[in-house]
Amino acid sequence: MYRLLVLNPGSTSTKAAVFDKGHCSLKTTITHDAAELSQFGHIMEQLAYRKAMVDQWLREEGALEHAFDAVMARGGLLQPIPSGTYPLNERLLTDLRTCRYGTHASNLAAIMAQEYSTQWNVPAFVADPVVVDELQPVARFSGHPNIPRRSIFHALNQKAMARRAAAQLGKAYDQCNLIVVHMGGGISVGAHRRGQVVDVNNALDGEGPMSPERSGTLPVTGLIRHIFRTDVERQQLYRSLVGKGGLVAHLGSNDGRELEQRADAGDEKVSLLLDAMAYQTAKEIGRARMALDGPCDAVVLTGGLAYSKRICHAIIQYTDWIGLHITLPGEHELEALAEAGTRVLSGEEEPRQYPSGRLIPCQKVK
Repeated sequence: MYRLLVLNPGSTSTKAAVFDKGHCSLKTTITHDAAELSQFGHIMEQLAYRKAMVDQWLREEGALEHAFDAVMARGGLLQPIPSGTYPLNERLLTDLRTCRYGTHASNLAAIMAQEYSTQWNVPAFVADPVVVDELQPVARFSGHPNIPRRSIFHALNQKAMARRAAAQLGKAYDQCNLIVVHMGGGISVGAHRRGQVVDVNNALDGEGPMSPERSGTLPVTGLIRHIFRTDVERQQLYRSLVGKGGLVAHLGSNDGRELEQRADAGDEKVSLLLDAMAYQTAKEIGRARMALDGPCDAVVLTGGLAYSKRICHAIIQYTDWIGLHITLPGEHELEALAEAGTRVLSGEEEPRQYPSGRLIPCQKVK
């Protein structure tokens, strides 16, 4: 019975939605021109610009005629925290404003939400940011002490789809063992063991399968040779592996639909690369299966690439030995945020406290 504003800024767009009584009544994707964004020297300088566009959308849609109960924001790059819904506090907002743990457009979400929270005198929350960390101790080690493994993945959509899959199975999420595969620009495969992601590949840092935009795990010595042979700047090298790696590097495109059409039309190279991506994803699923330490209830395929029957069919063929597969295509971040807010407002879920932070009281603007 709650009315929520949901905010999800990305690198070149800002998604916003209004949820009334659990249903999305309004939704928009505001696209930002690259030339306009280039005028801002730092991501935080985009705050007023983006909020003004959301304000305009809310006014044009008549969404301000009725009061909101809360504002939900996508969590940005914060310190590693357990899964859950977090009310905004000073430490959380400071970590995002200063980009202490990394710079990304999602850092703007909570700061924008806090402005609405103050303006409307309602609570504001973030839920399941990408830094959700529930790794079991043995999963934190790599083969070098100076390079520990980190938990950075599509936590918001993975958790939401895990709950949805558990409901389809007639079980509670914390009673299930699931492998959730988010397939978008990056691919993350999480081992959800009775409600906790005890292991997951860090697609952002280059672990796991090749994806449309990520190179994934690479031979170490080959990468070292590549670095010294190309002699490029750090940021340029990073972008060549994360953003312009994977299928982009091999085929010049990150558009799964276009590539599938090319494969169906007889392009053997595209067909082989799509199968290689599915093969590598299936191998990551196999690794996740080992981490479950018990029977697997289902493998859940989600994200934009889960719309591809070709890719899903290949993955299922490789991993049918595991058991049931559930396909839940698309990214459902706005819905996931609204569901998290509803659980907290209704008392179904206890909110968590971001470490070392003092809650900011809501107050109306005079």
